[in-house]
Amino acid sequence: MNADSSPSTSQTQPLHDLHNRWPEAESVEDFRHNLAAVHARIAAACGRVGRDPAEVRLLPVSKTKPEASIRLAHAAGCRLLGENKPQEAYRKWETTQDLHDLQWSVIGHLQTNKAKLVARFASEFQALDSLRVAEALERRLQAEGRALDVFVQVNTSGEASKYGLHPDDVPAFLRALPGFSALRVRGLMTLALFSAEAERVRQCFVLLRKLRDQLRQDAPAGIALDALSMGMSGDFEIAIEEGATVVRVGQAIFGARALPDSHYWPTVEGEGADS
Repeated sequence: MNADSSPSTSQTQPLHDLHNRWPEAESVEDFRHNLAAVHARIAAACGRVGRDPAEVRLLPVSKTKPEASIRLAHAAGCRLLGENKPQEAYRKWETTQDLHDLQWSVIGHLQTNKAKLVARFASEFQALDSLRVAEALERRLQAEGRALDVFVQVNTSGEASKYGLHPDDVPAFLRALPGFSALRVRGLMTLALFSAEAERVRQCFVLLRKLRDQLRQDAPAGIALDALSMGMSGDFEIAIEEGATVVRVGQAIFGARALPDSHYWPTVEGEGADS
């Protein structure tokens, strides 16, 4: 897919002006309304590039939101929720044990000493970017008798503040991953530049798609690179136009957050990114 030259996609702009201004979802009806609105945006973006909306998985992101909001989201139909901080996610998992079909995706940076938490409860981890973390997860998962779907995080914006592998380092990293039998590699993940300039945002997504397409030609056995997790509340339409199969959407579903992003989405220099 090459959406860059399409007149219908060149007009797509980020909605970052709504950042921290999305209305709070306070009822099941609010969540249903917001979910329907996001799905409509997904369908429209797919329509512009001839994709089937069924190819795109919506991952609602509940970071910073209280248990009450999680229960409302579940009642509205959410069955997999994304969280940035492993400890926050683990606490929420513990307090919602009665919601037997609710699963959790950890999408933020993981320190090796928190691997035991992720191995215990998460069904997905989207920020794998070091062999040390892979080793820690493998050891803990083996002890738990579990396996975990993982995405390799790639730094496509070139920002020193962001976690993720440099694109040039991804091939060697992938070649090492078959040694971790408890990690099921599903694809790649990235955080785009937080910018009002659509083309600068788009290029982050283009880079990840092109990298995936190149790597898929000779990916190691057992390494699946079908999934591309990219795009958040303000830019997921652009991500979908460039091939995203998973979009991570928080504020457009749950509402704005009370504290700054840097408090919840740790990066190398403490700067934050929206979802």
